Amino acid sequence: MLHRLHQQPPGPPQYDHCSPLNHSLPSSLSKPPQNAFNQSSFEGSYRHICSVLVSLTRSRSLSKGLQLHSLIIKSSLQSISLVAHHLINFYSKCQLPLLSRQIFDEFPFKSATTWSSVISSFAQNELPVLALEFFRCMVGDGVVRPDDHIYPSAIKACATLSRVDVGRSIHGMVVNSGYDSDVFVGSSMVDMYAKCGEIWDARKMFEEMPVKNVVSWSGMIYGYAQLGQNEEALGLFKMALEEGLDVNDFTFSSVVHVCGSSTLLELGKQVHALSVKLSYDSSSFVGSSLISLYSKCGVIEEAHRVFDAMQIKNLGMWNAMLIAYAQHAHTSKVLNLFSRMGHVGMYPNFITFLSVLYACSHAGLVEEGKYYFGLMKTYGIQPRPQHYSSFVDLLGRAGKLQEALKVVEEMPMEPTESVWGALLTGCRLHKNTELASYVADRVFELGPVSSGIYVLLSNAYAAAGRFEEAAKARKMLRDAGLKKETGLSWVEEGSRIHTFAVGEKRHPKWEEIYRKLEELGEEMERAGYVADTSFVLQQVDGDEKNQSNQVS
Repeated sequence: MLHRLHQQPPGPPQYDHCSPLNHSLPSSLSKPPQNAFNQSSFEGSYRHICSVLVSLTRSRSLSKGLQLHSLIIKSSLQSISLVAHHLINFYSKCQLPLLSRQIFDEFPFKSATTWSSVISSFAQNELPVLALEFFRCMVGDGVVRPDDHIYPSAIKACATLSRVDVGRSIHGMVVNSGYDSDVFVGSSMVDMYAKCGEIWDARKMFEEMPVKNVVSWSGMIYGYAQLGQNEEALGLFKMALEEGLDVNDFTFSSVVHVCGSSTLLELGKQVHALSVKLSYDSSSFVGSSLISLYSKCGVIEEAHRVFDAMQIKNLGMWNAMLIAYAQHAHTSKVLNLFSRMGHVGMYPNFITFLSVLYACSHAGLVEEGKYYFGLMKTYGIQPRPQHYSSFVDLLGRAGKLQEALKVVEEMPMEPTESVWGALLTGCRLHKNTELASYVADRVFELGPVSSGIYVLLSNAYAAAGRFEEAAKARKMLRDAGLKKETGLSWVEEGSRIHTFAVGEKRHPKWEEIYRKLEELGEEMERAGYVADTSFVLQQVDGDEKNQSNQVS
């Protein structure tokens, strides 16, 4: 990948300098410069070009920008620092960072402005490795010192790569150069630590900042949300509003994410209303989070309304809607939406296909699943372990266990825990104890695995009559200090969330709850329902297994 990134892209196309664009520029620039070019005319001309470049950058007018670039070359203005800066920025905003690099490489005199522009171009266009490489070269050269424009871009690259070690080194440089009190540099540090999961370092930096802006507040809220510390995230959001902070779409996105993770539907609706009031509901970041919120809260119709109301939909929004439909078993809608993506020219990514495969798996659409799994390569997307896991799950659920095993054995990478787990689940569903025993042996070779896999292993061995291995799996689960994640049910009542776990009796109305559960259980049994106890550890009696399935 780095080899491709370092290849020089072709230069901008050469357009006729008599194109209509030239009518908006001084006539002296419609032909090569003459020796009689006086200083004031020269400065006025190139400043006008810079002004036009800024305008084209805002409108992302690539074709006109390429024409103007051709004119700049013919007018010998490409060696002017301000012109080079605006060209680098133009190609960056048009998502052509390697053309930004070409402008930088061809510019003879590297200033702080041009270094800042090219590093920012890489950081903003998902080329963080190049951003840090150029930052290192600039620091090593010693001619230009990092400033309040360069530091944030380098720190953003660290956040993208989750390289908190590099971020700490840059933090040291920031302190030594006296930029630690700068609001933009400080905010980028808060954001970097939060995204790297170092929430205490982020909070310390946040509290020490003399002035805070929307980036620092949003970074902290996102950091807490990412770690599941939802109360802290919501508390900070409330503080930000009380202090009159002009929050942005990223802030709203983080808070809506918190509401979705905790299924706080009513609070999520209030945040949604506030985003509409402040005109942030048209943001794709907010839209994607709202779709996820309503989907997780079971209000799929509202998720669909949010999606349809969005005028400009990015790939994140399409994926969010696909995931929502897939999780609600609306398989036909998943496939129709995928088809719509093609009609509007939206290019799918690996998340798109993961959603489609998930939908096919849970609907038992084997042939469709095979088609979409093969279609990935048509789009130049190499299946990842997650895709193989979904595909194996599809085949396993359909009872095609030998075919699923063949897929696993032919994977171009080592099968992961989730892939073997998907096959083990298929064996459990179709009671193939022999293959389950074989798969369990392969899983053991992986070393430590998650608690859920240990439960599957123990039950697979026990079902095959290999009780010593079953006991070994249970012992490994205990020795590792792991417990199968407790299943919780919860109900939102006004501003309160009531949570319930298996066998729990802490709720003040627990006796009434269990009486109602017994009534429901009897009614379900009369309707022919039989509880699936295969996920409960073996050597637990039947009544206890059934009881563990009551609260879910």
